[in-house]
Amino acid sequence: MTNSITTSPSFIIQLREQIEYPSAGVLSKVLLKDNACQYSLFCLAANTDISEHTSTRNATINVIEGRGLLTLSGEDIALEAGVFIFMPPNAPHALKAEENLTFLLILSEKVADSN
Repeated sequence: MTNSITTSPSFIIQLREQIEYPSAGVLSKVLLKDNACQYSLFCLAANTDISEHTSTRNATINVIEGRGLLTLSGEDIALEAGVFIFMPPNAPHALKAEENLTFLLILSEKVADSN
């Protein structure tokens, strides 16, 4: 399920107030979107799996609370509050929430090399 929050030109939000865990699966909220980036809050119920996939955009994950496991290009990364991860475009990744897990996902366009 996806929810969206309407924004004005400036945007301030308390992320912890936006956390809502579904009884099963994933609840994502697009907090802000512009031509270059999309900022989404993901809330995963415990024992939820997101199967391996890729994205054509740069992505960052900033874990807010909970625990899980991210498999990024074959490497297992423990997810816990405070962990920040950068994923380049087309990197295969999958995720498992070991307990209720919330993270901020930012998708951004890759800046073209100037060479």
